[in-house]
Amino acid sequence: MAGALVAGGWGLFAGAALLVGAAVGTLVRVPLRLIALVMAFGSGVLMAAVSFELIAEAYERSGMVPVVTGAVGGAVVYSGANALLARRGARHRKRSGEQQPSEEEAPGSGNAIALGALLDGVPESVVIGTSLLGGGHLGVATVGAVFISNLPEGLASAAGMRAAGRGRGYVFALWGGIAVVSGLAALAGYALLGGASAAVMATITAVAGGAILAMIADTMIPEAYGRVHLLTGPVTVIGFLSAFALAHL
Repeated sequence: MAGALVAGGWGLFAGAALLVGAAVGTLVRVPLRLIALVMAFGSGVLMAAVSFELIAEAYERSGMVPVVTGAVGGAVVYSGANALLARRGARHRKRSGEQQPSEEEAPGSGNAIALGALLDGVPESVVIGTSLLGGGHLGVATVGAVFISNLPEGLASAAGMRAAGRGRGYVFALWGGIAVVSGLAALAGYALLGGASAAVMATITAVAGGAILAMIADTMIPEAYGRVHLLTGPVTVIGFLSAFALAHL
């Protein structure tokens, strides 16, 4: 029980970065180019977490087959769900400009954005919980990467929501709720999968890795490149190396 609560606390901590970013994006007028640069940095951080923590861990647990099937499955499921939500108004949920539709322009888009935020955050949180089953070191490194990447996500999304005319109450309620769900997802990952086999754990980890990679490609990199263009590559690499260093402390 204590371990599950610790896992839930780590998940809540990582998810709270979304709320911190949302507060900055809502209360402070941050230049859109700066938001894009931070988004590129966060993309690199998550890429490193997927490469050196999730996929590598899955491979060490059970070999190549669970890695390939899990990662491809995670990417396909994420992309399919993302496409459905995009049709309902959540295509630009991580965009910081005026791309997000208002509720008047696309009725129900607010709910779609909320579901999209859950789609983005739950795989990361489940992995935080399951990684702590291995003794804690991997979990701490993963939490650090997710926390760093969540800041620009909350920042960009909140700025875009405000530009679309959504109130501060909606923004803070959404990201506060996602932070709580992140904690619960991490707790569930720890509590429900403690007795799973190595192959099952490897597949679940790879599924999350594939979903996160698809999310980076579908939402985060386009937001960064749309604003800062050729700076996206170098800043992404800096984020990647920062997370690599964090994982090897």
